[in-house]
Amino acid sequence: MTSLIPHLKERIGRRDYTVGVIGLGYVGLPAVLRFGEVGFRVLGFDVDPDKVKHINAGESYIQHLPADRVASLVRSGRFEATTDFARLREADAILICVPTPLTRHRNPDLQYVVQTADAIAGTLRAGQLICLESTTYPGTTEEILQPRFEATGLQVGRDFFLVFSPEREDPGNTHFGLATIPKVLGGVSDACGELGETLYGTIVATVVRVTSPREAEMTKLLENIYRAVNIALVNELKILSDRMGINIWEVIDAAATKPFGFQAFYPGPGLGGHCIPIDPFYLTWKAREYGLSTHFIEVAGEINHAMPAWVVGKVVEALNRRGKSLHGSSLLVLGVAYKKDIDDQRESPALEILTLLRQQGARVNYSDPHVPRCHGHRHYPDLDLTALPLTAETLQAQDAVILVTNHSAFDLDLIRQHAPLIVDTRNAFKGIPLDKVVKA
Repeated sequence: MTSLIPHLKERIGRRDYTVGVIGLGYVGLPAVLRFGEVGFRVLGFDVDPDKVKHINAGESYIQHLPADRVASLVRSGRFEATTDFARLREADAILICVPTPLTRHRNPDLQYVVQTADAIAGTLRAGQLICLESTTYPGTTEEILQPRFEATGLQVGRDFFLVFSPEREDPGNTHFGLATIPKVLGGVSDACGELGETLYGTIVATVVRVTSPREAEMTKLLENIYRAVNIALVNELKILSDRMGINIWEVIDAAATKPFGFQAFYPGPGLGGHCIPIDPFYLTWKAREYGLSTHFIEVAGEINHAMPAWVVGKVVEALNRRGKSLHGSSLLVLGVAYKKDIDDQRESPALEILTLLRQQGARVNYSDPHVPRCHGHRHYPDLDLTALPLTAETLQAQDAVILVTNHSAFDLDLIRQHAPLIVDTRNAFKGIPLDKVVKA
């Protein structure tokens, strides 16, 4: 064991240790708050000066993270956000929490990880611990980060320490948060893993050590691929059940009464968020290096990716039965966040549904209590809409409403009473014997 480890562990124990967090979004900001609240000095790094300005003013731009938690930490003097990456040398540990999106060809886009690694290499000093939390393919930590850091002349496991510990954030989840979700961690060496486990052990109840970063990287992919494949399965069964006149939601609920051997997954309008629509394709890309094709992942991706278009098709069918054309119809999409009760639009299927409806000539608006302004993000740059209030007058003015995200704040009775036609992708209106509710 390197002679640095006992000294660094002792400093962690007495909180004489500075944690740097790169990327102050849905993963980085919770980490900032958690480390700060258990007594560490924290430096937050982001390339967006507006984010830095808001955070240093004690404001939160993430709905489920209360501003008073940010403000309290700023007032304590233990936290500061900055755009100055030269200050990375001040941090004893550096957590990398940057996006890992896909290119248009569904290949890994590691530009943010690479840029961050280069910035860290420029200030790397002895004793620092670097933790990659961004989801990626197995091998990234050792193939992309380690060579850049060792090019400085410092040796991993002796002079600096490198681990992969995937984020497991679930925005809006009131039952599990950073402190209570076990933290999987793999170090490049035993010394790396030991120091990483010591640090994360101060903010989480359980640290799960695995052999190397590759096992930790694969663990995160398995978790999300498991969900993607099972969601694809029920989405495919939804289409079949629709043609057979079977209520798939009732079937799933009935199957879930079996006390063993079955876990319920529910269909929807498509996948959203920063993980499940993206992460599986990091492994499909890496698998090609080993001469393998990941058939399950590819098929699941095709099914899930087709869901927004299937929903639009159900809208067309529902309007046709009423003698109306999609072209020229007034439609209201209910919910543009990718899941209920949050404000996160990343990869939301609602964005594609809005786009497809507009491309076919519909007059489309949306309502979402958590998202006052809808921006299209990377793949839908032309979307720029303002939410309409959900009132009886708004609903009555539509030819149809499409429930995409079942926010708790939506008044289902109001919608049921005043919307002339409801296309329900979430089974929110189950048990309502109305011919104006169409399951999608």
